[in-house]
Amino acid sequence: MGDSDFTGLRGAEFERADMTGARFTTVSLEAATFRACEFNGVVMRGVEMVNTTIDGEIRNLVVNGVDVVPLVEAELDRRHPDRRTFRPTTPEGFREAWDLDERLWESTVARARRLPEELLHEPVDGEWSFIQTLRHLAFATESWVGRCVLGEPSPWHPLSLPWDEMSPRSGVPHDRDARPPLEEALALRREAMAMMRRVVDGLTDERLDSRTEPLVGPGWPDEGETFPLRECLLVVLNEEWWHRMYAERDLAVLEERG
Repeated sequence: MGDSDFTGLRGAEFERADMTGARFTTVSLEAATFRACEFNGVVMRGVEMVNTTIDGEIRNLVVNGVDVVPLVEAELDRRHPDRRTFRPTTPEGFREAWDLDERLWESTVARARRLPEELLHEPVDGEWSFIQTLRHLAFATESWVGRCVLGEPSPWHPLSLPWDEMSPRSGVPHDRDARPPLEEALALRREAMAMMRRVVDGLTDERLDSRTEPLVGPGWPDEGETFPLRECLLVVLNEEWWHRMYAERDLAVLEERG
């Protein structure tokens, strides 16, 4: 098809747009970028998808009649055998996972320290910088362990960093442009990791199978919500695994720049 077959919307930006139930027919999305978008229940038929990259939480993705998610998960486990450890089911399994996470991050931080600190503030392909990643992981642990598991209404440090698309919430910091020194970001990170360590070290079967108390006060997650405790800890482990993978990927690029 030529350009005359389409309405000219090249380069258009859609932010915080609810397109639930929208229908796209004979639409070119070539070179489009989707960030923090929901594709739940999407149906694609007769599409062309070549040289496409998808990263995110993906379940029940059927391609030409085949659910490809189990295949992808199996391949990721094959490539990264340690990944299985990050899906524990017992208290001892959670302690083992956190032991491993601490060791892996120790190696990643040592790698980052070999770079000029200025590079650790640089984003790669629009993603968070290394120091922003440290700040975000502190936020994730403060939210899911400090707020949800330990019941602290407002556990966040001023440098803690939520995800970019989070709507402003009372009492929740969101200073994306802050540029703390590496040591300051690491101190924040170590404090959050110590919080998780205290919880997993004291974990019992009964505690792991419990639910959190309803949340009190404004923040994230939302006031009044309650969760299976194991789900809160698994969210943290998932954040830890993927953001370290992203950090390692981006450190390789920064090493070329350095």
